[in-house]
Amino acid sequence: MTLEILFQDEHLVAVNKPAGLLVHRTHLAKEEEDAVVQRLRDQTGKWVFPVHRLDRGTSGVLVMAFSPDAARQLSAQFAESKTQKIYHCLVRGFCAESGVIDYPLAKLNEQKGRSRFKIEGTEKEAETHFTLKAHYQLPIPVSRYDSMRLSWIEVVPKQGRKHQIRRHFKHLLNPLVGDSCYGCRHINKVAKEIWPEDFRLMLHASSLQFKHPITEQQLVLKAPLHEKITNILDTLAPYKI
Repeated sequence: MTLEILFQDEHLVAVNKPAGLLVHRTHLAKEEEDAVVQRLRDQTGKWVFPVHRLDRGTSGVLVMAFSPDAARQLSAQFAESKTQKIYHCLVRGFCAESGVIDYPLAKLNEQKGRSRFKIEGTEKEAETHFTLKAHYQLPIPVSRYDSMRLSWIEVVPKQGRKHQIRRHFKHLLNPLVGDSCYGCRHINKVAKEIWPEDFRLMLHASSLQFKHPITEQQLVLKAPLHEKITNILDTLAPYKI
């Protein structure tokens, strides 16, 4: 499957990563498992070097470099929070109009076994800003509640801690729809019944702003929502309140 390229020059390439695709193979992935790095190498005919990552279930803007030097310089911008990332997500419940989740997060390490991630080390600063875009209320029972309440949110994480958005909204008691690790099993069960073909982690990296590591041009790259997300939002539209 060909990846949708959002930007490409001799130094960088950016794609709209589909959900369900690894950025690169890990020691826990099967050798034959598909990944963005391998697809882009075949698609562009060049070696590519990861700069940042998106979770397997997350779609949206993903940038890679064609040289180790460009990758190193751009990675530094992510590490120093000099990039601006905008995400959109669908969460359980009615969120506030806007807010800041200031909640330190410890490092997560991927591991084999029953629990995929192990918390290690001390907590580090993590801050996530959000703005409400829409509330929805569906006349469908969920657990002990007689209706299904959801919020569509724009999110700007200041840092890029592993699973930062997913962990922060769980902390806020508004877990993401379709999140198998931090989500609400009752909401996920009902959502999967309503949208069997489109059910997925409802998190999309919509926009990324950074300075080109070689030309120093300010770039703003935007990724349109994937079809499964737009299908679900179209279904929700009549229930907006």
